Amino acid sequence: MSERDPLAIIADALAREQQDQVKRDSCYTALGDSFTAGTGCEPGKSWADLLAARLRARSPRLTYRNFAIDGATSTAVLDQVGPALQLEPDLVSVICGANDVLRSRRPDVEGYGDRLRSIFARLRDAVPKVTVMTATSPTQWSFLGLGPRTSRRVEGAIREINEATRTIAAENGVLCLEVAGHPGLENPENFSSDGLHPSTVGHARAAHAFAELLEPRLGDALGREVEL
Repeated sequence: MSERDPLAIIADALAREQQDQVKRDSCYTALGDSFTAGTGCEPGKSWADLLAARLRARSPRLTYRNFAIDGATSTAVLDQVGPALQLEPDLVSVICGANDVLRSRRPDVEGYGDRLRSIFARLRDAVPKVTVMTATSPTQWSFLGLGPRTSRRVEGAIREINEATRTIAAENGVLCLEVAGHPGLENPENFSSDGLHPSTVGHARAAHAFAELLEPRLGDALGREVEL
């Protein structure tokens, strides 16, 4: 019995590879700081985890990676882009800015804007059809216990950061969830004991808000049958 033609073997392998590319599973990568990392809630219950669960209900083989880390500034989030792009994501969440304010007495709003533009540009250049979403930050944390002077400084800088986020998101066709001014920020149930990070309940509500933001673009891929 003759051996199979090596060229035929190679041709079959290439055909299978092409089919795999056509049927490639969706991928969601989450970039950001403690909000996305899930600080303050149960493991696996961050808003990004819950959103991924909704997506996975529709695409069971969804690839999901959360690159967010506690305390990340926009500089650190920019560093998360490279690893995320290796997965060729279809959906990316990019949420940062609060730590640019909280970790600096003189926040560099212009620098934040430059870095956010760079993040969006790198994502679009590498994956032109990627869906990107972001969010504004709370302008105040009622349960954090900041002094009056610190509160004024933080609130003023966060407003500037938020305006930059809105403007740059609009310029780049990025979906933007308006967290600033949301009535849920006055509900202690939505916060963990530190008064800064969302509780498990707060993360569940955030996941629902992000799902609603994505629904017009992703349709039934959000798998509404998944209960939060």
